[in-house]
Amino acid sequence: MDFDFARPHSGAMETFESLVRSEFAPKNTFLNTASNGLLPARTVTALHEAALVRAEGRPLTSLYADIEAARAAYARLAGVPVERVAAGTSVAAHTGVIAASLPAGAEVLTAEGDFTSVLNPFHVRGDLKVRAVPLERIAESVRPGTALVAVSAAQSADGRIADLPALREAARAHGARTYVDFSQAAGWLALDAGAYDYSAAVCYKWLLGPHGAAFLVVPEDFGGLTPVLAGWVAGERPWDSCYGPVTELARSARRFDVTPALFTYAGLRRSLELLEELGVDAVRAHDLALADRFRAGLASLGHEPVPAPGSAIVSVPGLGGRQPELSAAGLEVSDRAGHLRASFHLYNTPADVDRLLDVLAD
Repeated sequence: MDFDFARPHSGAMETFESLVRSEFAPKNTFLNTASNGLLPARTVTALHEAALVRAEGRPLTSLYADIEAARAAYARLAGVPVERVAAGTSVAAHTGVIAASLPAGAEVLTAEGDFTSVLNPFHVRGDLKVRAVPLERIAESVRPGTALVAVSAAQSADGRIADLPALREAARAHGARTYVDFSQAAGWLALDAGAYDYSAAVCYKWLLGPHGAAFLVVPEDFGGLTPVLAGWVAGERPWDSCYGPVTELARSARRFDVTPALFTYAGLRRSLELLEELGVDAVRAHDLALADRFRAGLASLGHEPVPAPGSAIVSVPGLGGRQPELSAAGLEVSDRAGHLRASFHLYNTPADVDRLLDVLAD
């Protein structure tokens, strides 16, 4: 893979390039981070070492330490105190905790076509009023009586970015709480998780972690949530909470933890370390430059992507059916709702974009 980043050279840029070169060696043109990101070399090594801990019968102490290190790293990326971060396995589970907290009849405002994990736990309650509106109208659609607004920061299907500041102000004006899924944004878009009541993110996309980890950010007062999934790990003293009911829940957001996938967090710790070394601002600039290059190339070919300015995800209507052909040519993209979805991250290069455009031109 030719890592011709085609960007100005400086000490910082050389560090960015050298770090990426040392961590990634894709065998194909991978433009599908919106489905799952590539694992850095250091993460693969950590996963192997974690497996050896189990295989050799060593104490698991180091693996539990990895959870706390990953939690702290995510808190820094999200811009919140670590005490507000819960560790889990999926956004759907975190959404379920929020859904369980709402009173019967409460109105939940959502975006049409948003990702299922953000929506379905509210629907399966059966006694909530779930209202869906176009993403562009979600802020103006908050009204008196809206209890919660739930939305993805960046839409999975096409990369459109929600106007979160407007949403936050509208929710505040009407006394509604806010829930934001950063799964398609965390890792390239600067987060301000503290500005919302609740937020969540899976870690196997732009955060470059293995499958099986997701974080939930809650208010300092827990925002009225009940830890309905709490097990022994949610205790203030987990190892003293293994038998019988938990007598004292954790005084932090750890009360919302679910039993973690130890190997996953061992790898995730290293992935988050890499993102911190590179810096989200540098990653964002890199990713968006590639997305803009692709948009410009599409225009020259007569294709018009779904408007999503400032997004690392580019979705092209009508071309989804070409995904199998592209995959056979060594270009990994997605077919989502009939759209061809390409998504760009730190291991991608201008040459990757040009390869995709060349095949699409045929």
